[in-house]
Amino acid sequence: MSVYSTILTQSEFVDKDSLSYPFEERGLQFGDGVYEVIRIYKGEYYLLKEHVDRLYRSAEAIKIKIPYHKEKMTDLLHQLMEKNNMKNDGKVYMQITRGSAPRDHAFPYEVTPNIYAYLQDLPRNEKILENGVKTISQRDVRWENCYIKSLNLLPNVLAKQTAKENNCYEAILHRDGVVTECSSSNIYLVKDGKVYTHPATNNILHGCVRMAVERFLKAENIPLIEEAFQIEDIQHADEMFLSSSTSEVLPVIQLDNVVVGNGEPGKITRTLQRAYEQDAKITDKLIKNV
Repeated sequence: MSVYSTILTQSEFVDKDSLSYPFEERGLQFGDGVYEVIRIYKGEYYLLKEHVDRLYRSAEAIKIKIPYHKEKMTDLLHQLMEKNNMKNDGKVYMQITRGSAPRDHAFPYEVTPNIYAYLQDLPRNEKILENGVKTISQRDVRWENCYIKSLNLLPNVLAKQTAKENNCYEAILHRDGVVTECSSSNIYLVKDGKVYTHPATNNILHGCVRMAVERFLKAENIPLIEEAFQIEDIQHADEMFLSSSTSEVLPVIQLDNVVVGNGEPGKITRTLQRAYEQDAKITDKLIKNV
């Protein structure tokens, strides 16, 4: 995966090889910051407004004041795309930390937030979009403010690594059997023509693609029930899928040793995949009809 040469730092653009981090950077020492990952298709951002809005909400939640308005942030992200002459499918990673200051747990005074953003190529994974993925269940041991997209991701990293070591794509997280979300995506269960997912409380990240899925379901007159389901409910599901900026709308065909439905991507999942492709203006005809 290639990284483009020009990186946004503060409100300036620098070559990636000339970027250096201060050794007393609160993002590095405390995870004291927030981030966003924004999908790009053919050189165009997808759900940019939703991501920028969430970035500002997350920063406000941990008392970081971003030094300029959303309009300038959006403009800087477009400039980043232009300076890199980005025309491919990819993503932008962006993070804002409280800043650089002598190490102390308490907030430093008169410190300017550090802002970083860079582009990467990210082709669509046609195989898994078509065939679906296997998952593994893991206990959700994260903190109580998962709605903040913070840099504190070690529990997510460990859950994702466990999934990888078991030849699975994702880890489905639960608290005492109640499914919350995945290590890096939201999760949905389909039963009797209805879609169930955990309500948008502090225990999950309200994903930007999740917001789009809500729109798609409404347009298709498919009921969305924001109600937590249990791990044990999955054995009775008709289908399942997950969503995120890098995974799009992705069928889940197995959890642990339990095959979901008939072990193939279901009709509602396919409907949502087609809606996603239309909304993101993706022209590739990857998703077959069911």
